[in-house]
Amino acid sequence: MPSYVVLGKYTEQGIKNFDDLPSRLAAVKEQMQGAGGRMIVYYLTMGSYDFVSVAEFPDNETGARFAIAINQQGNVRTETLLAFTEEEAGRIAASLS
Repeated sequence: MPSYVVLGKYTEQGIKNFDDLPSRLAAVKEQMQGAGGRMIVYYLTMGSYDFVSVAEFPDNETGARFAIAINQQGNVRTETLLAFTEEEAGRIAASLS
């Protein structure tokens, strides 16, 4: 399954409702499972982004659809990066020679 690194910032709405974070994360995980994906890890961060998470989805279209749907809720704005495992990166490197 493709992996994605999600860099996120909470919107003003998301910050106002930050005390609901545990229930919102639980709901996001449930939505991910419903889409055939899963959240591997979530980190609250300090710096340019408010959180970083890693997720898996069955394909890029599902991952994109999920990212758009989450952003539509108005609590976060995300930047999603397609990520390659060490094994996948090794195959890409090997194909260059």
